[in-house]
Amino acid sequence: MNHRNLGNTTITMNQVGLGCMGLSEFYGPPTDINVAVKLLHEAIDLGVDHFDTAESYGVGSANETLLGLAFHDRRDKVRIATKFGPLRDPVSGERVGLDGSRANCRRAVEDSLGRLQTDHIDLYYLHRADPNTPIEETVAAMAELVKEGKIGAIGLSEVSGATLKRASAIHPIAALQSEYSIFSRDIEADVIPACVETGTSLVAYSPLGRGMLTGAFKTTSQIADNDFRGVMQPRFSGDAYRANLALVDRIIALAQARNVTSAEVALAWVIARQENVLLIPGTTKLTNLKSNLAAMTLTLDDKELTILDQLADMVQGTRYNEQGMAMLNG
Repeated sequence: MNHRNLGNTTITMNQVGLGCMGLSEFYGPPTDINVAVKLLHEAIDLGVDHFDTAESYGVGSANETLLGLAFHDRRDKVRIATKFGPLRDPVSGERVGLDGSRANCRRAVEDSLGRLQTDHIDLYYLHRADPNTPIEETVAAMAELVKEGKIGAIGLSEVSGATLKRASAIHPIAALQSEYSIFSRDIEADVIPACVETGTSLVAYSPLGRGMLTGAFKTTSQIADNDFRGVMQPRFSGDAYRANLALVDRIIALAQARNVTSAEVALAWVIARQENVLLIPGTTKLTNLKSNLAAMTLTLDDKELTILDQLADMVQGTRYNEQGMAMLNG
């Protein structure tokens, strides 16, 4: 396995981890608990040790509860990353706000520790920057948790390079999480250079383009009403959807020439683009998990990388709708 240090900490993680959000929500009905726990245990057996969740994943924070159930008796084998900030009604799941205050930070970490059935969280993120709370105040509150041993390292998600630098002046930021893939490269101009400057690891979520880069979607595919890609992701709608699938066909052709999957190619591209990167593709299937891990052994040549680099300029549609885009680069 390819292990990387998390920022400038002594915490190490396998370069390809597992994003757990989709096991509980957003891409259709939740995975059966027994099936999900089995997959999480199989992931450990395959060498995965980085598991990413959040307080806001699943109604009633169901995803954290799932990880607590799966890992409480094998905590020494895993690194758990979770996040706080966005607020949801625990019954309806309705989004009711965003709170990066010290009070909410301390409330949230205690609740997460309970659901995760652990006494510490390895990596704790502010999920989105709170415009009503200076980042310095939030990070200072998170730094208190590091001193108390409740969290091992601090992370930020979807913030700008300037915000990362301000935060780093208060306490080292071990990880910055952002969407990054062949189809989503907007962080290259500002965020990635800031990560290099501050010694912060980039944690790439949705490195498979919300599943589009796997080749699983076709022009005839029907996106379920409870799948947020059809509601919040313009890339999965109308003419943009059809145009983007044509780009995916080019990735599939490249992968077939190498006798690998398009998912392996997509993940290998991310690994090649950035040295200090950790990837957290999500899946509910063991076969896909094995394919994701195989990407660590795939080296793309310069010609292949050039072809893939060119596709980003052809992608149509933003990665979130207007509401979602407004929460990025805080």
